[in-house]
Amino acid sequence: MANLENALQELRAEHRTAQLQVEKLDQAISVIESLNGSGTARNASQPKRILSAASRRKMALAQKARWAKARQASKPIASAAKTTSVPAKHIMSASARRKIAAFQRARWAKIRAKGKKAA
Repeated sequence: MANLENALQELRAEHRTAQLQVEKLDQAISVIESLNGSGTARNASQPKRILSAASRRKMALAQKARWAKARQASKPIASAAKTTSVPAKHIMSASARRKIAAFQRARWAKIRAKGKKAA
């Protein structure tokens, strides 16, 4: 049992020294990259963040909830503005619509007749 513990301690010590060497190498690489002017090239090689479908769905639902909350907060202001001095819509009678349609038909007939005479 003591042999296993000693082996484990030795492996942990080697692991620490290896980590220190990796950190030193990273620092040396970053110094050389900064001198060369390609310091951003290392970040460009990192992969994009990949999200699961469940995570995207949760994010979408959260965003929809935020927008709903924002719309609800702005509703009282909009409804207060609507209650003050809103002009009533003008409703045209059927006979008035018929008169306008007849006038437009006569107008277009006159325009078409001028076009035929010119040609």
